Amino acid sequence: MNRKRRVVLLGSTGSIGTSAMKVAHDLPDEIEIVALAAHRNVEKLAEQARQTGARHVAIYDPSKESELRALLPKGTRILTGPHGLTEIATLADADTVLVSIVGTAGLHPALAAIQAGKDLAVASKEILVMAGEIITAAAEKHAVDILPIDSEHNAIFQCLDGHRGGENEISRLILTASGGPFRQLPAADLENVTPAQALNHPTWDMGPKITIDSATLFNKGLEMIEARWLFGIGMDRIDVVVHPQSIVHSMVEFTDGSTLAQLSRTDMCFPIQYALTWPRRLKGSLQPLDFPTLAKLEFEAPRTRDFPALDLARRAGLAGGTLPSVFNAANEIAVDAFRAGNLSFPGIWQCVAHTMDAHQIQPSSTLESIVTADHWARQQAAGFCRTAAASI
Repeated sequence: MNRKRRVVLLGSTGSIGTSAMKVAHDLPDEIEIVALAAHRNVEKLAEQARQTGARHVAIYDPSKESELRALLPKGTRILTGPHGLTEIATLADADTVLVSIVGTAGLHPALAAIQAGKDLAVASKEILVMAGEIITAAAEKHAVDILPIDSEHNAIFQCLDGHRGGENEISRLILTASGGPFRQLPAADLENVTPAQALNHPTWDMGPKITIDSATLFNKGLEMIEARWLFGIGMDRIDVVVHPQSIVHSMVEFTDGSTLAQLSRTDMCFPIQYALTWPRRLKGSLQPLDFPTLAKLEFEAPRTRDFPALDLARRAGLAGGTLPSVFNAANEIAVDAFRAGNLSFPGIWQCVAHTMDAHQIQPSSTLESIVTADHWARQQAAGFCRTAAASI
């Protein structure tokens, strides 16, 4: 008889965390949420703790501790700050840690979880983009699994499941991109794109950062670097194709010319459920595709000249070292500046390219070197954005 998967959910109040809660609710005999962590959304975190009965709760913002304590049952253990995240990620009564924290805050908890022998379910792009070499080496050393949550990587994970031929039989990994709301917008009009327009995604309901990343294609660039570490495939064998319907979540092309694809509805519960129940497939509440109602499935090449994020990502992934961290950090700063009205939409790419050009690449052998590069890139990118804002 299979034992329940006991899950620590880091980033429980965000969109991924909310979907993971739904999956756990649908499969109560298979998944148990034993601990929760959030940034500062006290009310939602407390509600989730009551729903799951989790006895360990972490709030990243220490100033929220007393407010949270007043909302939780007596006896609930409350942890705070970065140390709290790391401690909750290494709980003895958990076997899987799902990390969906935006930014660099998930790096140390993720590595600590692996070192404590926990499987890592990854939804935070920064973990593998910034520290892929460290994380994958640690997972191999401690014999734990890295389970991808992103729909694209989860799709590739499913296509490769049971494949015994190794990377020599893989020709390409093909990530699909919706193309965002501007895939057909003339290049000359990109300068006038507003944050409200960029946040209007045609197929997915996501947080603001990843929604804008979808519009610029930076999300797909980050996913290219992630795929390089998740599946041990060189950047030269990772491609992107635009698929507006977001039904085919990604594909694997094999050396014999065959291609396997994974298809499902646009609901993040699908990849989360597969990751948390792997290697089994279980019936929950998720509905399969109704193929006769699918009018068409379209595929087209990305407009890399007008949307240069993919080329920047390939450059960062090929160079390695600290450049992927710089790529990621500069994009975060640029997106914030764009949302605040201090940077144009094309300025996001310009800011990242400028920051990458100014960086002297260092080895990414420690988390400290990665975090140092991240801080440097944020300062460099912020300077670019201040200059750009002055000209608006």
